[in-house]
Amino acid sequence: MNRRALAAVVAVLALVGAASYFAYRFGMQRGMQNAPAAPAPSTTVDGDRIDPKTGRRVLYWHDPMVPAQKFDKPGRSPFMDMDLVPVYADSAGGDDAAVSIDPRVAQNLGVRTGEATKGRLVSRIQVVGNVAFNERELILVQARVGGFVEKLYVRAPLDRVRKGEPLVEILAPEWVAVQEEYLSLKRMMSPDPELLAAARQRMSLLGMNEDLIRSVDGTGAIEKRAKLYAPADGIVVELGAREGMTVTAGATLFRINSLGTLWLNAEVPGTEAPGLRPGQPVQARSSAHPGKIFKGRINALLPQVNQTTRTVVARIELANPGGQLIPGMFVTVDLSSPSTKDVVLVPSEAVIRTGERSLVIVAEGEGKFRQRDVEVGFESGGKSEIRKGLSEGDKVVVSGQFLIDSEASLRATGVRMEGAGAPRAAKTHQATGEVVFLGEREFIIKHGDIPSAGMGAMTMPFDAPVGIAPPGLKKGDRIRFEFTMQSDGQMQITSIAPVDASVPDRGARK
Repeated sequence: MNRRALAAVVAVLALVGAASYFAYRFGMQRGMQNAPAAPAPSTTVDGDRIDPKTGRRVLYWHDPMVPAQKFDKPGRSPFMDMDLVPVYADSAGGDDAAVSIDPRVAQNLGVRTGEATKGRLVSRIQVVGNVAFNERELILVQARVGGFVEKLYVRAPLDRVRKGEPLVEILAPEWVAVQEEYLSLKRMMSPDPELLAAARQRMSLLGMNEDLIRSVDGTGAIEKRAKLYAPADGIVVELGAREGMTVTAGATLFRINSLGTLWLNAEVPGTEAPGLRPGQPVQARSSAHPGKIFKGRINALLPQVNQTTRTVVARIELANPGGQLIPGMFVTVDLSSPSTKDVVLVPSEAVIRTGERSLVIVAEGEGKFRQRDVEVGFESGGKSEIRKGLSEGDKVVVSGQFLIDSEASLRATGVRMEGAGAPRAAKTHQATGEVVFLGEREFIIKHGDIPSAGMGAMTMPFDAPVGIAPPGLKKGDRIRFEFTMQSDGQMQITSIAPVDASVPDRGARK
């Protein structure tokens, strides 16, 4: 067969297919338009139309595909092959902030509620802290007189010392002169008491303690060496003397720090820092001492934020009995503390944070839900403090908040749950069905019930963007598809995929 003959056959087949399609569409539309509207029973009480199935007052009936057209009686839709759907007064009233959902739908969505209660929130904060010396207990040992270091008793930094232990011996030539002056005045026949007192005071100013001065006064022997002693128990954190070196008056020879109390620097998240206060008791634990609890109190919250971790340092004064903790160790510190007053508490999962505000969905009963802005305080143990916006006893939605938003029909209110006046996005519906016809931009699909769109089982056309159909799709294939309802009532497919024959079909009913 030559190319001309082949092209003629293809053209004839295309004309036949197009004629069949338009004949099918014309017959289906005529059938829909001529379908009789079989009225469903309804009851009128005091001028109000009551649905006998639900007992709810009906405002009007409509076709969800053409929501702008209203009917005052039930029956079949003149537009689609389906029953008209009632619009109830309690779901389309003038309450702009509330939405209504059928309790059965809410149950299917897994909506759970919880109650706002009064209680005390226990702020549970556990962080890791670093042990450091208590700088308030630092002691400096300085030379009171110039001289030469003859003997050193502490020879290395970080050596432990006890109170009263000798640290260093200094040969002090200046001591010899003041002692000889004092003894010379004392040996006079009638010494002047004021001169003796002045000489005694000069010995004290040069660093001679009272015991040494009494020894010189009693024995008359001159003491040439100054011996310095440890003023308290602790660790020599800095050693500034060596044997044979010359020292001057006021030179720092030793820096001694006690281990009786230590500082624990704990980095606390900035959001948790406002809940802490100086004087608050804390407990610390170290893996080096299992089962041992070290108690202390918050000394101060340092006025500085770490730019990298966004944390605030809590300085804790920690008791260290037996010197078990040493600087440089890491310990776990528990900063938990109960609140001092009762507050309104809700489950933390009930709070929706949008970035600009926080809100909860309040369940008002009979399927009604309302959003409410709240001011959230501290959060701990799965509970959040509500400072403003809720009262004790209010019921809030704990799970299914976003499903409520997507499932609720807000066409009557024109308001979405995100806020009044926000533009409403087209809702996406899911369904399964069988391909009856494939066109370039339109499909005809035989589908089952689609509850979310208020549609019964029928065969109807859908708009299909070019390229949305998967390769190899053909007439008679079972598909799973999603579509949106446009403002003009036309349905547009947004996604389409073949149904795996080996997997049971759990989609819409036929």
